Amino acid sequence: MPIYVIKRDGRGEEFSPEKIVVSCLKAGAPLDVARKIARIIECDLLKSGINEVTTKDLMKSVLSYLRQENEEWYRNWIVFDRAVKKRKSEE
Repeated sequence: MPIYVIKRDGRGEEFSPEKIVVSCLKAGAPLDVARKIARIIECDLLKSGINEVTTKDLMKSVLSYLRQENEEWYRNWIVFDRAVKKRKSEE
């Protein structure tokens, strides 16, 4: 059963671990760490048995794992969200 991500505008799209990988790479994480974080989050979602997750909750999970790996990558994500996307990340 697929997992759907509910976007900020209310639309839903199928969960794609590759989007997490790309976001982590943009934050400065190396490919192996980015893939590890995406796998862990995908497993967490599957274990939970839910079929929907909001982008806000998904981002909180990614930020938590990213911070555990490297504080600088975490800060890079926060700065990118503020500067480029013009929003505050849910810290």
